[in-house]
Amino acid sequence: MTATWIVSANASRARVFAQHGSAADMEEVTDLVNEAVRLRTSDTESDRLGPTSGTGTIHNTGGATPNKLYQPRVSPEKHQAELFARDLCDFLLKAAQEGRYEELDLVASPQFLGAVRQLLDPEVRSRVKIEIDKDYTHLSAQALLDEVRNRQRPM
Repeated sequence: MTATWIVSANASRARVFAQHGSAADMEEVTDLVNEAVRLRTSDTESDRLGPTSGTGTIHNTGGATPNKLYQPRVSPEKHQAELFARDLCDFLLKAAQEGRYEELDLVASPQFLGAVRQLLDPEVRSRVKIEIDKDYTHLSAQALLDEVRNRQRPM
C-alpha cells in the first residue's frame, strides 16, 4: 500500500503525517522543532558584531574609512531557518530512499517553502504532488487533511 506524507512546516516547526490510502486517517510520523529560531540572536551567535566587523579594512594605511554599520549577508534568523530546511530535506530524502512514502504534499509558510524548494533533492521533488504556501502547523491532523483535499479539487 502506498503512503502519502503531508508535511506542515514553518521556520520553527515541521510536522510530518502519513496517510495510507485515500480514506485512512493520518498518523503523525515526526514533529521536528527548530529551537534555535526561538532563541535570541545573542544566544545562538558566538561572535559579537563590532563597529568594523566584516569590513576588511586596512588600518593606518590611508585606505577608505570603513562603514561603521555592519550588516551580515544573511540574518541569523534566516540562517537558522535555512539550516532547519536543510535538516527537513535530509529527513525527507532518507525516508524516500527507505521507501517510507510514495507521494508528498508540502504545506509551509511562504518564506520557508521557498527555502525548502531550493534544497529538495530531485528524488524527493519528483514525489511532490501538491504545494501550499500557508502556515498550517497549528492545525490538527484532520483539519490539515481537509485543507489539502480542498486544494486538490479542480476549480
